[in-house]
This record gives sequence, structure tokens and C-alpha cells, in this order.
Amino acid sequence: MSMKKVDFDNGRIVQNICQTAFPMLVAQVLSLLYNIVDRIYIGRIPGSGTEALGAVGLCFPVIILITGFTNMFGMGGSPLFAMELGRGNKKKAAEILNTALRLLVLTAIMIIAAGELFCTPMLRLFGATENELVFSAPYLRIYLLGTVFSMVGTGMNPYINAMGYSAIGMMTVTVGAGANLVLDPLFIFVFGMGVQGAAIATVISQGLAMWFSLHFFMSARNEYRLQAGCALPYAGEISSLGTAPFIMQVTNSLVSIACNSVLMQFGGSMYVSVMTIVSSVRQILDTPVMAITEGTSPIISYNYGAKRPANVKKAVYVMMALALPYTFVMWLLVLLIPSVFIGIFSQDAALEAPAVPALRIYFAAFIFQSLQYSGQTVFKALNKKKRAIFFSLFRKVILVVPLTYMLPYLFGMGTDGVFTAEPISNVVGGLACFVTMLLTIWPELRRMESCS
Repeated sequence: MSMKKVDFDNGRIVQNICQTAFPMLVAQVLSLLYNIVDRIYIGRIPGSGTEALGAVGLCFPVIILITGFTNMFGMGGSPLFAMELGRGNKKKAAEILNTALRLLVLTAIMIIAAGELFCTPMLRLFGATENELVFSAPYLRIYLLGTVFSMVGTGMNPYINAMGYSAIGMMTVTVGAGANLVLDPLFIFVFGMGVQGAAIATVISQGLAMWFSLHFFMSARNEYRLQAGCALPYAGEISSLGTAPFIMQVTNSLVSIACNSVLMQFGGSMYVSVMTIVSSVRQILDTPVMAITEGTSPIISYNYGAKRPANVKKAVYVMMALALPYTFVMWLLVLLIPSVFIGIFSQDAALEAPAVPALRIYFAAFIFQSLQYSGQTVFKALNKKKRAIFFSLFRKVILVVPLTYMLPYLFGMGTDGVFTAEPISNVVGGLACFVTMLLTIWPELRRMESCS
């Protein structure tokens, strides 16, 4: 396998972003397949597909929480790691890397223990009935067993990308996602294990991805070796910067619980299945814009650490030039052909009828998502922790959750109100985040330029 490294020192900014973002896009698309493929196959289980799809959707808050902790130590530590690389401080960079790995493993073990103890009460809290627990409880219990695999395999990828080995990061995910594509139908249909088979296939696949990632770090060609130990010298800094991406995921979990609760009351389990499809489409469409912004993040961090403000600004311009057109095109496609997106997950005509208007409402302002992601990425990449955390909380906790309850109950919008909360938060939150980024970061970069 090629170990070609992206040259952050001498390469052109556009070239660097493309070299980093494209493998990251492929990696994130494949990573998305872990859960998306489960839903695609689960929705097609004869006789119980629609019910099983909604039941597995009730596991989302826990899965999102695991992703949140993974992002906390992965995305939280990698900008610090990249800045130290830009400053030429390899010793500190290596210590940050090892601290992040230990945090990922310790947290995963605690999640497994808590999840296995409180699995059923949690699912009941999320709105699961006895019928849905038949599908959701076995799926979640098995899925939790792979938490170490999932967190280490995914959480170490941002460090691989920050070193410039984005192709290796892509291959790490490809190994796991490819295995999942093969194993899912085998366990679900051939072995007749249903939703439990989907969870087993995912755990095995995540284990393969983790093995591939660790194999890279243990290889003779990698200069930042993993070391055994319990010391956590940069845990505070990593966790602090990682609080923003963690909050983004945790608030997604909170929103998922709120949406399922209100939808169950106004539309029943059918609308929980609709929300599962809408959330799945959202994950698919978010992936490329996240790859663009996260692919730009190490370039921003590296050039900021190397005191090259002009390159930081150029990286932000390129990021927006890629993100805005993409979100505009996807927005048009969802409005024009929503049935195509719904058909990925279900062929149930009864489910498609409410899902089409729900999808159109939910994605009514998708283009503003690029502003939110871009602003958040700049704050995180430059270690502006307070602003990154604030705008994570602002869009979801201050806007989406209250609107999810207010629009259906106070304004009589019923199920439509739940889906309307998202576009309102996209416009208000996206604009607020991006405008604040321009008003605060640009003056700092101009001052850096005048001093150099």
C-alpha cells in the first residue's frame, strides 16, 4: 500500500485540501455504511422490516453518544497534534497522540459496562414499547460489545490524516465497511439472525478496522509510535477542544430523543420509522460536506501553527467554494426527487406517503448547513474552544429542542412541527456561526499578517 504523504509545508493549498478531503470523503462514506447498510437490510426483513427499522432507530441516541466521545478525543486532539507538527515539536505531538488513544480505550470500556447494565431502561426512556424492545434491545447489547473497536478505529483516523496519510485513513475505513457489506446479508438473511445478525456483522467489521489502524501506527515507517501506559498528560487540552464536536453529537442524541418522543405521541411508531429514514438521509448528505470541512481542518491548524495566516484564509475560501455548491445541489435533489432517497431504506408504500413531505420540510434550508460546519471547523481548528462549544449548543439545544416541542404543541403543527424545527435552526444557527467566525477570526489573521 502507498504511504505517500501530503506535503503541508510546500504543496499548494487547493492541492492539499483535495489530497486530504477526497480520501476523507471516501472514508466517511464507507464509515457511514456501517450503520446505513444495517438499516437498508433491516428495512427489507420479510414481514417485520418497517417495525424493526423504527425499533433500531431508537438505538440512535446511544450510537450517537459513542460517536460523540470518539469525536471528543479524535477531533479534539488532532488539531493540537497538527499544530505541534507545524511547530516542529514531534515529542509533544507523540504525547498528544498516545494520550488520545488511552482516552478512547478507557472511555469505551466504561460505555460498554454502563450500556450493558442499563440497556433496557435506556431504550424505554427513548420511547421503546415492549414490541420494539424485541428488536432494539438485542441489537444494542451486541452493538455495544464493539465499542472499543469502533472508538479506536474511528478515533485514531484524524491523527493519520493530520500526518498527511489520508489514503491510509481511507483504507482503514474501507477494510471495515467492505467487511460489513459482505457480512450483513450473510448474518441477517442466510443465517436468519435478523437485527442481531446486523449487529454482529457491524462488530466484526469494526474490529477489522481497528486492527488496520493500529497496524499502521505499529509499522516501522510511522515515526509516532503508540506506547503502553496510563499517563494522560494532555487529557485536559484534548477534552477541552473536543468538547465542541462532542456536544454536537450529544445534542444530536438529545434531538433524536425529543423527536422520537413527540412523533410517537402525534404520529405513532410509523413516524418514528419516518424519522429513522430522514435521519439516515441526513447522514448520507452530511457526509461529503463534513469530509470537505474536516479535510480542510488539518491544513488550517498546520498553517496557523506555522504562522502562515494567508494560507489559513485561502484554506477557508477553498472550503466554502466546495461546500456551498454541494449543499445547494443536494437541497434541489431532495426537493425534486425525495422518493429516490426514501427508496434506499424502504419499499413500503405506506411509509413513503408520510416520508416524502417530511423529507422536503426537513431539508428546506440544507444549504445553510455548510455555513454551520465551516464556521465550527475554523473555530475548532484554531483552538477557539469557547466559540466552538457555544455554537454547538446554540443550534441544537437553544433552537432545535425547544422548537421540536413548541411547534407541534403550541402552534398545532403536529408531526410537521418536528421536521420544521431543523430548517429554522439551519438558517439561524448557520448564519450566526459563520458571521461570528468572519467577524472574530479575520481580524486576528490580518494582525498576524501585519506582524510577519
